Amino acid sequence: MLWAAAGAVTLVFLVALEIAARHYGLPGPITNQVKEVVCPPKSGPLLYAGLALTMVALPRRERFVAAGTAIGIDVVFLVVRWAEGVRATDHQPFGNGALWVVLGCAVVAVTRRTGQDRVLLLKGVGLALLLVAGRKTGDTWLLITSKTRPAVLDPYVATADHALGNPSWLVGRIVRATGPIGAHVLDYVYIQLAVAAVVVALYQLRHVAVERRFPRHHLVRTFLVIGLLGPAVYMLFPVVGPVFAYGTDGGHWAVADLWPNTPPPFDAPHPMPFDRVTPRNCMPSLHTAWATAIFIHSRKGPRALRFLGAFWLLTTLGATLGFGYHYGADLVAGVVFTLTIEAALRAQARGWDRSAGLLVAHGATVFAALLVSYRFLPVEMAGHPLVFGPLIVLATGSMVHGYVRATRLWEPTAVPAPRREPQPEPA
Repeated sequence: MLWAAAGAVTLVFLVALEIAARHYGLPGPITNQVKEVVCPPKSGPLLYAGLALTMVALPRRERFVAAGTAIGIDVVFLVVRWAEGVRATDHQPFGNGALWVVLGCAVVAVTRRTGQDRVLLLKGVGLALLLVAGRKTGDTWLLITSKTRPAVLDPYVATADHALGNPSWLVGRIVRATGPIGAHVLDYVYIQLAVAAVVVALYQLRHVAVERRFPRHHLVRTFLVIGLLGPAVYMLFPVVGPVFAYGTDGGHWAVADLWPNTPPPFDAPHPMPFDRVTPRNCMPSLHTAWATAIFIHSRKGPRALRFLGAFWLLTTLGATLGFGYHYGADLVAGVVFTLTIEAALRAQARGWDRSAGLLVAHGATVFAALLVSYRFLPVEMAGHPLVFGPLIVLATGSMVHGYVRATRLWEPTAVPAPRREPQPEPA
């Protein structure tokens, strides 16, 4: 019943976004997803990542069949498009096969499976479709933010960012100094964040087919909730980022061509008008939030997975700052945002208690305090960086410490088996 209710809510949400997108004369998430059944998909790796999530519910032999079928369908699509002279522009030439197999698994679950096997496979299909739909809904959300928020609050965040030393300007110069190689690596990491998440999720879900159940908590749940709640904050705190508000990418809407060479002045900030195209998707940094979630969930894996989690977090931070997509204040808010959501989901999986409630309340308070400070105290923050900089770090650190301490207490402790005393041999 819980999965049915979640599916109903998701469907209503998707329909609402579809209607909102149509209001602005553009296709919504449902239309874009249906198109990818035949048209070149926008993200082929994401579709195959979704297929991998579905395959965790399949036996080993059926996994090979599913993967081979997906690749075979993609080969047919490639040949037909090549013969017809179809060329993908901003789309990718593969991924349709993965979507076809996921939909086929849904049909198989309904028509050929019964009982727990049907539920398990439908859950795998649901995770795959939610992952892909999350990308489509995100694109629609970004469209809505640009259309409904004509003024942005970048001057406030840029001013408050002086308390942290203007990290976007610093890292931006470093990335430019690395040349095209460093930029290409960071760009790939930034774009393929969902693929890294699926690698970690597959490790967490590797025993699903054997145990015939999904774990109570895993990375995909955190990913989806972050993507659901984050855009709501975009609507409350619209920000476009340094490269647009203070760089050449902003065109005549930019304050000046300052990024990344000259930090902006911290005079009295005010809302500034901006175009109706650029997404207001900076506060909080959801790329930082998702990379933080990947890092957290990779901690219990083998060494290679832990290295992947740390690498993706560090390179994502470098990309968000180095490309001018975010301010340092966005990243701090993104970390607190993730830890609060992760604490709530872990508490929901294990059962709420006083420690869980206090931790989630603390995280929500710190997150709200950061946003209020950025909006109403930016000049004071810029004028007293030695006071507010450490305060921001301490507030974030308090949430990190509280999360680590609480989750360690929540972990089940292994109880040693009682030692059996040797029995005397009979005389």
